Amino acid sequence: MLLRTRFAPSPTGYLHIGGARTALYCWLYAQKHGGQFALRIEDTDRERSTNESIQAILDAMDWLGLNYDEGPIYQTQRFDRYAEVVAQLLSEGKAYRCTCSKERLETLRETQMANQEKPRYDGHCRDREVSAEEPHVVRFKNPTEGVVSFFDFIRGEITVANSELDDLIIARSDGTPTYNFTVVVDDWDMNMTHVIRGDDHINNTPRQINVFKALGAEPPVYGHVPMILGSDGKRLSKRHGAVSVMQYRDEGFLPQALLNYLVRLGWSHGDQEIFSLGEMIDYFDVAHINRAPASFDPEKLRWINAHYIKTLPVSELEPALQWQYDARAVDTHHGPAVADVIELYRERAHTLREMAELTHFFYEYAIVYDEKTVNKVFNLGAVKLLQVFMQKLQAAAAFDAPNLHELMHETIAECEVGFGKLGQPLRLAITGSNMSPPMNEVMALLGKETCLHRISEAVRHIQEQHA
Repeated sequence: MLLRTRFAPSPTGYLHIGGARTALYCWLYAQKHGGQFALRIEDTDRERSTNESIQAILDAMDWLGLNYDEGPIYQTQRFDRYAEVVAQLLSEGKAYRCTCSKERLETLRETQMANQEKPRYDGHCRDREVSAEEPHVVRFKNPTEGVVSFFDFIRGEITVANSELDDLIIARSDGTPTYNFTVVVDDWDMNMTHVIRGDDHINNTPRQINVFKALGAEPPVYGHVPMILGSDGKRLSKRHGAVSVMQYRDEGFLPQALLNYLVRLGWSHGDQEIFSLGEMIDYFDVAHINRAPASFDPEKLRWINAHYIKTLPVSELEPALQWQYDARAVDTHHGPAVADVIELYRERAHTLREMAELTHFFYEYAIVYDEKTVNKVFNLGAVKLLQVFMQKLQAAAAFDAPNLHELMHETIAECEVGFGKLGQPLRLAITGSNMSPPMNEVMALLGKETCLHRISEAVRHIQEQHA
């Protein structure tokens, strides 16, 4: 039998870290075993589902490179099929219509709570004849005796008594199907063999297995992944970094880095930290998924991202950095090649957003100086040093990094000062900040004309400030 997995998010929000990890595990499992991976959009909650969230999920899957063999499949396009199966269960006496009011159900719940009983439906309408013309919901007739036992390939054997389960609603009063029902019909129709999902679904699994059995269908094999916690041990939330996957792109993370981080967030292969996509597929084994919750560590993600910035081919980094420039309205048509900027700065940035912020000066005519640094290094003593260096630049036959380095040393020797006396004001004049790679390499990328203009502007600025 062909192995088939699926990722089935609800579009009531953006795809976040926990969902992306689940999608990755499903995708890897299918890739590992030569199977198929489907994307299903579970959009039956029409009040909370939005087209914006659907698009964000599709964009995130595309950005991460988690290509699917089937889909996206939308549950809202399958309502006729769900209604057909509801009718089948009703005709076979495996489901029934229920007319219990919200008031009755609330009173029942309050009584059960007061008696320290587990709140659940009491089967009031289970054996009643209810006309289809009356306002009603449809409930699944759950077995009242025996147990539901299944092997979770992450957690092991799990057994739940049927007496712990109530008769779940499978169709609401307006006819729309409910989650636990649509999932079963979809997984059945789509021949899903393995379901990997978050452990918040463990309580749903026995209910779904009973529906499968009522339909005479074989349930898939289940594996429930532990939740992700923040560094403080609490459930992951926005304050920990549980934001949209696409926000990580916006913040300058690479999809290769995020996938690498996610695969290790609850799974391991020895002590290895860095994995190529091919290695993830080759090594992935659900037996090595940790049963304990994983902790999200933003600094670890930044470390992995920095590794990929340092090691990926420039051709793979260039479009991602260009995206950052475009987002800041930085025009890179006039200035050094983006690829050359990456080579110069790839050891200095943890994210491509940082790289864009450090390097946008390459593509700007007017430099904005860091005010704190201006007060420290833009003094009248710097004017002479910059003017001497500028004269040497104007006369230079070659404008390359080695020659520029030599000219800087000639300047400080001639003026009898330490290297920092020239380097600090020169760096501020050229880049607008007090941090950069070696200035000779920066200037070589900028070119002679731009460097002379910026140094001249810096001299004018200092003279005006001290006039």
